[in-house]
This record gives sequence, structure tokens and C-alpha cells, in this order.
Amino acid sequence: MDKVSDSITKLQATFRITVNGESIAIATVGQAYDFITRLSTAEWAEFRTLHEDACAALEAAAGNAMLSRKATDALRALLARTKLL
Repeated sequence: MDKVSDSITKLQATFRITVNGESIAIATVGQAYDFITRLSTAEWAEFRTLHEDACAALEAAAGNAMLSRKATDALRALLARTKLL
């Protein structure tokens, strides 16, 4: 896929998180990718490996919906570790 953030591939779960008082629902690969790449690399520095794993899994799932479970699990691990879940 040319642009991961355009992907409408559904994740296996919908994540509802609150950031800066705003509730956000993340249900697709594109939404998840936008969310985790919107912040700078420095903001994810402490969780670099999990961030890289999630980005790679989302990029793969954007091109192959069969990989959406792996992408969901990688995103869940990142969000749980950062205490956003």
C-alpha cells in the first residue's frame, strides 16, 4: 500500500483512549498508524522497540489484512506499556 495512514483495514479490537482530555477511538490500521506516527520519535524514545514493532506490523497489515491480528497485538502492547490503555 502506498500510504499506510489511508488503510481502512479493521483492527481486531477498537481502542478507546483519552489524550489531552479528548476521547479517541482507533479501529483501523490507518487510524492507528496516524496516531503512533503523529508524535515525534523523541516522544516514543522510551518505548522505541515497541513503537518500531507496532509501526512495522501496521505497515504489513495495511498491505495484507491477514496480518491485522499481529498489528492489533503490537499496538495493544505499545499502548499498554505507555499506560494509554
